[in-house]
Amino acid sequence: MLSFEGTLFAWQEERPDSWALVALPSDLSRQVDDLVSTPPRGFGSVRVEVTVGSSTWRTSLFPSRPLDSYVLPVKKAVRRAEQLDIEDMATFTIRVLD
Repeated sequence: MLSFEGTLFAWQEERPDSWALVALPSDLSRQVDDLVSTPPRGFGSVRVEVTVGSSTWRTSLFPSRPLDSYVLPVKKAVRRAEQLDIEDMATFTIRVLD
């Protein structure tokens, strides 16, 4: 399990109420790469289980070249349950499933 603090940002600035993303720190992204035992999935994604607050769900991390890191999508239902908004910081725990 890997934990980090990250700030939520809008996937599309013109639609801030849709998906939000959190960028993993670069060093944590390298640790994820070390943990992946299978070839990367479509788009280089990595399947993970994520916990923030009392919410746990499965999703994928996606590589972001501009950020030189993976990004974690955080859907609206999780943001509502955890009372998180764009620009809020939270602690995330991820478990690589690949």
